[in-house]
Amino acid sequence: MRYTLPFLGLFITSLLLVSVSVLSPLKAQDRCGTMDLLQKRFTERPALKLMFDQREVRLKELIRQRVMSGKSLKATGEITIPVVFHVVLSRQSQVTDAQIMAQLDTINKDYAGLNASADRVPSHFKSLFGQSGIQFCLAQRTPQDAPSTGIVRYSTNRTSFDYTNNLVKHAESGGADAWDTDKYLNIWICDLSGTTLGYATFPDDGVKDEQGVAIDYASLPGGATSGFNQGKTLTHELGHYFNLYHIWGDDQGACSGSDQVDDTPNQSNSTSTCRTGIVTDNCTQSSPGIMYQNYMDYTPDACLLMFTKMQVARMETAFSTYRSLLSLSNGCTPVNLKDKDASLKAIRQPAQRICTGAFTPQVTLVNKGKQTLTSVTIHAVIDDGTVRNYNWTGSLATYAETNVTLPGLTSDQGNHVLSVSTSNPNGAADEDTSNDALSLDFIYYEPFNAPVIEGFEGLFPPRGWDIVNEDGGSTWEKTSSAAKTGASSVKIGNFDNQAVGQRDYLRSPTVNIAGVDSAFVSFQVAAATYTNASAQGNVWDTLQVLISTDCGQTYTSIYKKWGPSLITRNTATRTAFTPGVNEWRREEINIGSYIAGGEVLVAFLNTNGNENDIFLDDINIRTVTINPNLKEAGFLVTPNPTSGLVSVQFYPHPEKLKSVSIYNVAGQKVAERLITGEVASNVYDFNLTTYPSGLYVVKAEFEDRVLTKKIVKN
Repeated sequence: MRYTLPFLGLFITSLLLVSVSVLSPLKAQDRCGTMDLLQKRFTERPALKLMFDQREVRLKELIRQRVMSGKSLKATGEITIPVVFHVVLSRQSQVTDAQIMAQLDTINKDYAGLNASADRVPSHFKSLFGQSGIQFCLAQRTPQDAPSTGIVRYSTNRTSFDYTNNLVKHAESGGADAWDTDKYLNIWICDLSGTTLGYATFPDDGVKDEQGVAIDYASLPGGATSGFNQGKTLTHELGHYFNLYHIWGDDQGACSGSDQVDDTPNQSNSTSTCRTGIVTDNCTQSSPGIMYQNYMDYTPDACLLMFTKMQVARMETAFSTYRSLLSLSNGCTPVNLKDKDASLKAIRQPAQRICTGAFTPQVTLVNKGKQTLTSVTIHAVIDDGTVRNYNWTGSLATYAETNVTLPGLTSDQGNHVLSVSTSNPNGAADEDTSNDALSLDFIYYEPFNAPVIEGFEGLFPPRGWDIVNEDGGSTWEKTSSAAKTGASSVKIGNFDNQAVGQRDYLRSPTVNIAGVDSAFVSFQVAAATYTNASAQGNVWDTLQVLISTDCGQTYTSIYKKWGPSLITRNTATRTAFTPGVNEWRREEINIGSYIAGGEVLVAFLNTNGNENDIFLDDINIRTVTINPNLKEAGFLVTPNPTSGLVSVQFYPHPEKLKSVSIYNVAGQKVAERLITGEVASNVYDFNLTTYPSGLYVVKAEFEDRVLTKKIVKN
């Protein structure tokens, strides 16, 4: 169905209005629940709809670039996605392994364009026939690297599942929990209620552990649903999973909807029966007519024959953009189980940052061998130091695991690597050494004395600083593309980061602020949005400043801005933002309430909204200690006598101050500083160098009082 960018907003609105007026033995509009479910999510989360609007424009540009380059997975290298079928039925005999194998064969042939029925594509559409390089395999290993067939069966007490609540995707509600959705395509086979045959998730359209496809067991090859039992339901739903819409645009016959694909004819509604020959409708009134043979229609399975070239380009671009982690999975590689194989799963302690030099390592030990693991030697070393050995004994069955606490270690200040490894399982050589060792980067520094000033001109991260990047994606980085001062700053690239909600911390050293009178965090920020800043309900990039008094275990937010409150460029920016010299704003936060705690860690937290890049520069964590005389007097003029330069100081902060003036002995005003609005400072400097020697009077006028001091100029 043809698309044009100006109609994008209309598309999103019309796309989601699913008609229920077409009647047949199987109600055609009920066959797929995907668009109803997406509409439900948009209603619950209006910001999600805005995000889909934004990314559709970007996706089209990526598709255009892909087509222009001639790039395709079929030409440059097929990718194979590991699939796990979760069979969730009260009677497992309703689905055989042979049916699942036939289903896998069907989707592989449909996506490769190798299905025998492809020969029946009419001549007028053959030039549009698309072949994808996306293929599928049954998972050969679980997320824990145990052998698997890719078919997992779960008995349930539920007679059926409704697509609107996703209960089938959670064990606690009688379904089955997803395997890691970044490594596996999860397909749930169940009894769907009503006449729904399947539904899928679009990329980033909801909860991560619900990503995948659910299909009715009767839609499998040889299933009980007449006309829809050749496995094409899964082909159709996988199209949604890879960001395809229904070919008719879900517009109730208005001809204004779109599937956002450039080589599919406009179509008024779904097709509910097998058609033959050239078929036209009120949206496409001339030959070659509508493409009722397309997998994204509701035509019965026997007459579904093809994806188009542009549908393939859209799916492969969506895969590369949103689901590319699947291509890195080892799920298709069989497990080679050895007799003796001790493995380390994780280093649980220490944390990435420690605040005392002594710590106790803790690791998770897993038996990946056939033999019960009864003993193993665990080695731990910091950097190139002395290796500490620990002899573990116990009883671990195959794939069982346990947490092991190792002898304590001590670290000097600096950036370090803790390396832990295993050897000698059950008193013999480990038969698979590839999983024996893990390492953890950590830092340990004594608290820094204030001020801590960082302009990011040198090493990054700077000494004592670190980055917490939990998802391993894009994060804070040093850049020379812009700076408030000097040549460099630090930025986070939200513009190209589609992982909405991803959180990344840039953390300062622990800073000692004990025993001072006040403390502040200041920094320069530059930010822009991709979306118009006046948009309502949008998912914005959010910048927070957090403070921790326990070495980063817990945080308190002391600054939080997003969207229009954060930006320093008012206009929406459709390319990656680079601030100009005047597109920075200085922020200052009073952290005086944390002085009693003695030590603080300051973290800058970015929560990605896929808007635009954020820059930071000139971070300053500083303290102020007040002159004891100023504390006692509350109003001090120094130096006195003076040769010309005079500093007028107040303590505490001079609320309601209106002006500071200086008069000569004749009562003439020689200098004045007027204060309008909020009082910004407690120090006001004057220069009397050009004035004659003698006695002067400094006058501080408040809304409710006047203070004076005499000074002598030499």
